Amino acid sequence: TLFRSEALKKHPLYFDDLFCNLVHAGEQAGVLEELLHKIATYKEKTESLKGKIKKAMFYPAAVIIVAVLVTSIIMIFVIPQFQELFSSFGSDLPAFTQVVVAMSEWMQEWWWLLLLSAIATVYIFGYIWKRSRKFRHTVDKMLLKTPIIGVIVNKAALARFARTLSTMFAAGVPLVEALESVSGATGNVVYGEAVLRMREDVATGQSLQLAMKQQNLFPHMVIQMVAIGEESGSIDGMLSKVADFFEEEVDNAVDALSSLLEPLIMVILGTLIGGLVIAMYLPIFQMGSAVMGK
Repeated sequence: TLFRSEALKKHPLYFDDLFCNLVHAGEQAGVLEELLHKIATYKEKTESLKGKIKKAMFYPAAVIIVAVLVTSIIMIFVIPQFQELFSSFGSDLPAFTQVVVAMSEWMQEWWWLLLLSAIATVYIFGYIWKRSRKFRHTVDKMLLKTPIIGVIVNKAALARFARTLSTMFAAGVPLVEALESVSGATGNVVYGEAVLRMREDVATGQSLQLAMKQQNLFPHMVIQMVAIGEESGSIDGMLSKVADFFEEEVDNAVDALSSLLEPLIMVILGTLIGGLVIAMYLPIFQMGSAVMGK
């Protein structure tokens, strides 16, 4: 056979447990070709969702980095040129200009400390993230509660949960086994741990919708759809509809976020850089007013 789940498991870098479990289920049921089409659709949907999340995160992150770089260049290289000019004035500088000049002098002397601190912070965060599940849980929980971004992360996790479980149900994977695989596919530790608790409840004989309800995490609409699916014997179809709904919600939320952030970030950037420029020109304006007054 061309596709063998055992052979695929030998290459975890390319084929994760979820993919191997789905292929194994397809082999057992004798519907591998049909299932591979479902897997392809699943991968297409999940990759599209990842792209939308990255889009939501990338723009503000990129603008913040550019703002920090531009501000640093102005403070370290541009303002010192003005300082030489100010020293020839022989008069006190405006308070705002004095603050900016003091910050510039500090950054000229300690820029390397700021750079090392930023690098160390990123390294330490990544180190702890890889080794501490409790830390990942805390960060993901905070992320879920973050205004605007938290809404997108919540909906994305629900979309992944529904899409993955729907695909595994369609493949005929037993519910307990399916939930174990789904726990690692939600993209969020909080949801992943909730799914593992659901797995324990389902293993003792509870219904899926009751196990979901006890987590106090899933929206009422999702629980109701699962309940209808359980009663009608079409859980995979209902979960697929849930996934479609939340994927569209994520798409709309990302577009709304982009529309909101673009003008907001431009205002912040303009205020920041404009403030520095004004601080540098205030002494010149002050001197001009003094000359005209004479």
